[in-house]
Amino acid sequence: MSNDKVRQALCGISGVHVTAWRADGEADWALTGRLVRGIAEAGIHNIVSAGNTGEFYPMTTEEVQRCHAVAAEAVAAKALVTAGIGRSLREAVATGRLAQQAGCDAVMVHHPLDPFAAPHAQADYFIAIAEALSVPVVAYIRSDAIGVKDLARVATHANVAGVKFASANMMLLADCVRETEGTSANWICGLAEGWAAPFHALGARGFTSGLINVAPQRSLAVWRALEAGDYVKARREVDAIAGFEKLRTKYGNGANVTVVKEALRLLGTNVGPVRLPGLPELNEAERAELRTIIAGWGMLRVAAE
Repeated sequence: MSNDKVRQALCGISGVHVTAWRADGEADWALTGRLVRGIAEAGIHNIVSAGNTGEFYPMTTEEVQRCHAVAAEAVAAKALVTAGIGRSLREAVATGRLAQQAGCDAVMVHHPLDPFAAPHAQADYFIAIAEALSVPVVAYIRSDAIGVKDLARVATHANVAGVKFASANMMLLADCVRETEGTSANWICGLAEGWAAPFHALGARGFTSGLINVAPQRSLAVWRALEAGDYVKARREVDAIAGFEKLRTKYGNGANVTVVKEALRLLGTNVGPVRLPGLPELNEAERAELRTIIAGWGMLRVAAE
């Protein structure tokens, strides 16, 4: 897959699929594949496998590698597939090479979580992976500790197709866009639909989404409005999903994946609980709130539960 095609797909929606677990706690790869296929058929541009919504950190290395292969097979070239990689530098490179062999089109490098990582060395980590792999790289930035000059080094690397910017520091984003104007830098909103409009206004195109597991057409409606420059419509579409996204932020974002999985269960697809240290499941009050939100979208009746 060429860097240009990956860059173009990143300007659309990068949908992060969930990973289904069976009752015994093991992965249900058949169900995961069906979910991925449905997301691709819905028209999502880029499907991210083993992202945070896919529970990258609670998975073993072998599970991450299998997840990539399952997603690539399920998509069957209907969309781009980006494989989430990370942890140690050596592990990230090895997993990235296996993902390419499995048919993935790009890799997304998770932000390093080492508590003693130096800001400039974090930039070096992304660049080292981009240097080692031939498949296009997406850098996932979740901290505003890295300075503009170092972020620009990452964003303008020849093998970096885009930077998934997942910090709420809008001034830092504005500085990054300004610093890299006229270069190959491709800035992407990494904070989902609710942040997509302000990111778009500052020059970042495309956004990530976990909502696509549940209601991909609502995510696409936000994207289409932004592409048309219709911020009023985009805001209206975001307002419709605000309750869902707010519920995901509970417990310091610990309910992020839980809400998505519980919504799928309400719609008839049991993908199992979230693995620790994520929140395994919602309480009854939260589940009732979610049921009301989903019913408000016309996807089920409140009385059905």
